[in-house]
Amino acid sequence: MSAAKSSIEVTPPPRLYAAIAGILGAAVALAIGEFISGLSRAIPSMVVSAGDWVIDSAPGAVERWAIDTLGTADKPALVIGTIIITLLIGAGIGIAARVDQRITGAVFAVFGLLGWWFLARNPLTDTSATWLVAFVAAAGGYAAFRLLYAVSQFNEQKVALETPTNPFATRRSFFAWGGAAGLTAVALTGLGRQLRGRAAVDDARNEIVIDTTTDAATIAADIETFDDIEGIASYITDSTGNNFYRIDSALTIPQVDPDTWSLKITGLVDNPVEFTLADIQAMDLEDHVVTISCVSNEVGGGLVGNALWTGVPLTKLLEIAGVQPEATQFVSRSVDGWTAGFPPEILQDGRTALLAIGMNGEPLPVRHGFPARIIVAGIYGYVSATKWVEEINLTAWDDFDGYWIPRGWAKEGPIKTQSRIDVPRSRTEISSGLQPIAGVAWAPTRGISMVEVKIGDEDWQEATIAESVTDETWVQWMLEWDAPPGDHLIQVRATDGDGELQALGPKRVDPDGAEGWHIIGVRVSSA
Repeated sequence: MSAAKSSIEVTPPPRLYAAIAGILGAAVALAIGEFISGLSRAIPSMVVSAGDWVIDSAPGAVERWAIDTLGTADKPALVIGTIIITLLIGAGIGIAARVDQRITGAVFAVFGLLGWWFLARNPLTDTSATWLVAFVAAAGGYAAFRLLYAVSQFNEQKVALETPTNPFATRRSFFAWGGAAGLTAVALTGLGRQLRGRAAVDDARNEIVIDTTTDAATIAADIETFDDIEGIASYITDSTGNNFYRIDSALTIPQVDPDTWSLKITGLVDNPVEFTLADIQAMDLEDHVVTISCVSNEVGGGLVGNALWTGVPLTKLLEIAGVQPEATQFVSRSVDGWTAGFPPEILQDGRTALLAIGMNGEPLPVRHGFPARIIVAGIYGYVSATKWVEEINLTAWDDFDGYWIPRGWAKEGPIKTQSRIDVPRSRTEISSGLQPIAGVAWAPTRGISMVEVKIGDEDWQEATIAESVTDETWVQWMLEWDAPPGDHLIQVRATDGDGELQALGPKRVDPDGAEGWHIIGVRVSSA
């Protein structure tokens, strides 16, 4: 009996249970990090920080694939993927412990170091506090794993022992402790997110009043639009919720205190200056309706929007700083380190170029760059539209490349002429008879002079274009169609204000924007 007892004492737990112990240990570690992040509000999530590192390190082709394939769901997908990978590593730790349990302590220590490094990379994080967070999370996860591993060493051989080494090591106790660990991880994660909830910056934003004389809600009422056509993009894109597209490299939205925020203008200037939000608010603010677009917008895509922006012209700020002749690049930097650059001479051609602090008559939404961002009409966001901006640096064109340029995108990014069919939706069935074909077209700063629609093999027909405030915005267009029963292909093309026809394409989005005519298929029923 003693020999059998001795043999069973050193038998490792079943592989499956060891893996589960590792998964739950990793889950507890992540959950502790989420809880502390929510409790402090000043320390970001370790999961999100790891995801930020992935974004910064990924080749440009990978990032393009993520945006093209997942669109605005790319960030949630990356967070979920990071969690899954971490849990799989946890499973590997559990299995490796069957060979040598000393491995687990070393790996959890590495987990802690990596967690600290991910957190410390964030420029908004107090580096000293990240040590404590990483240590507590790793230690908590390791303790949970050790407990679960111990109770997983139950007697699979069903040999009756008079004095088992661990009387708690039974299948029942393993599932009881495992369930408790899983519930703890879920509870800590949920509590952390609830505590994070509405950040203090939201409350601060609500206290700010934007001094604007333009009412975004009535802009469309003052001109003739097609907003009454069901399904068409409204002339002014609603900035609440997820209605206005958001594409950036930030997995979590930076929470910038407007009371401590400032904008520095540095580099090749005569007078480096710094402005607070109060300084900007005290200046003569201007309102401009401008359409902005992401370079990753596919033909017919939705990564484009039109809004009323309120702010100070960049030229006014640069006059105060005094730009030197050697400055051939305007670089803007976000609080999270993201950068964009464009030639400063385009600011002199009359286009709208703002340090924007308002959107559609309200302070910028936090997700769209509060307290300030850059808006420049006619160039894609990847070279201009820096959210949460904290610095403008004037430098030489060859001395710096913005965030996306080393990742394979063109250094200059003028917005190309595009048109899109919103109504009817592709692959839908509509009734025969009079039906509107409608959508939007844009070519800021050139404007749109003509939109044409082709149905099947018929000739191109000119659509009616609605009014727009300026050539820097998109236009709505509409064609009345007497739809006959059957399957039909519909395509659209636009001509800009310079008389240039939209490029036929097809061309993919990289390196400087997609080209092509949007085409859809619909079925018309006889009913």
